[in-house]
Amino acid sequence: MSAQTQPSSHYLSSAVRFLCCPVCTADLELRATTLRCSRGHAFDVARQGYVNLFVGRGHPGRGDTARMVEARERFLSSGHYAPLAQLLAELAAASVGPAAEDSCILEVGAGTGYYLARVLDRCPGARGLAVDISKFAARRAARAHARIGAIVADGENSFPLRSGTVTLALSVFAPRNADELHRVLKPRGALLVATPTSRHLQELTEPLGLLHVDECKAERLSSRLAPYFHPSGQHALELKLLLSRMEITLLVSMGPNAFHIDPVELQRRIAHVAEPIEVTASFTLSVHRPK
Repeated sequence: MSAQTQPSSHYLSSAVRFLCCPVCTADLELRATTLRCSRGHAFDVARQGYVNLFVGRGHPGRGDTARMVEARERFLSSGHYAPLAQLLAELAAASVGPAAEDSCILEVGAGTGYYLARVLDRCPGARGLAVDISKFAARRAARAHARIGAIVADGENSFPLRSGTVTLALSVFAPRNADELHRVLKPRGALLVATPTSRHLQELTEPLGLLHVDECKAERLSSRLAPYFHPSGQHALELKLLLSRMEITLLVSMGPNAFHIDPVELQRRIAHVAEPIEVTASFTLSVHRPK
């Protein structure tokens, strides 16, 4: 059966046992195209294959818009960040080790599921859970890999996951709740974090008026994780990307800069950039173990 003809619930069937009800924390069961708990709370699986488990009033934070998700899909498909995805997959496989069989790999702020899908390719026995506050992102993540279950939830607060069920958690350029990550991880689990360095996109920051990456970002990350995790390894990756104006537009439009620069003004600034331009992509990848 092709991905196009799979029932919407197919994409959650292998991951539902790791979930819990966001209202009462009871275990969830998949019945037809609905997730239900023993207390009667029910959540319908969308036809695109994801389920919305966000509860509460209002909508916290800013989720990626449809335009941002489309830009991310197009840019990542170009392969410019493939070395980052490969290194993430290698570190993930090494962190999971023999426990890969039938384990749960969680990505918080998963976006389109691009990185989680590459990790699952290296961990063939694992099941993936993509958590994102954006329904537009969840739609893409649900179809990114046959072993991904995508859910809409607030990754900065409580997760609708059972305690101690996650073998590996990923946070790639995404906010993270250290307390909740510690709760859902197994005692021998691992947290893999990817963050940009202050050199990231440095050739574009001033000409385009992009947000600066805090030079103390790594220190702040360590401080926030310290009560719950201890560091287990750190890796640096720096890439030189040769980008066209169109690719620059996609790169800027897929992240937080999209909320700070008007699209028309962005195009005006990009028009003054000579193409192709060599751009630095600079990342730090760190592995952390639960205390």
